[in-house]
Amino acid sequence: MAQDCFADEIAIDFPSAGRVVDRMRDSFLGEPDARDVFETELALSPREAFSGLVTPLAVSIRGACPYCGGRGESWAEPCLHCAASGEAVFHHTVSVAVPPGVSDGATFRFRLTSPHTGSVRVHVRIAIQPSLV
Repeated sequence: MAQDCFADEIAIDFPSAGRVVDRMRDSFLGEPDARDVFETELALSPREAFSGLVTPLAVSIRGACPYCGGRGESWAEPCLHCAASGEAVFHHTVSVAVPPGVSDGATFRFRLTSPHTGSVRVHVRIAIQPSLV
């Protein structure tokens, strides 16, 4: 009977390099993944548009799953927390300062980066709705 010389070996998991490659491609080639753009519309009353305001905006950012480190699996078992995708969605609230006199259809664009996730491009479109009071 042959002995299995690898019976006491341990599998070591390493984080996936896929997300790093995606960020490098975005940085060097300027080809962002469509999922890295968060677009929303901000509805304002005519009074808010005239006066300006600071309003909270909830932004969703994709990042590596904190349970599997972005691999989608742990010890060869699919990660149940991210459905084996390796990604999780994190919600951040930012304050958007809308200047006085903003017009209907104006857009604000900025990039939001978190230390624990990738960055996301945020596009906010202003919609002035007379029915809002």
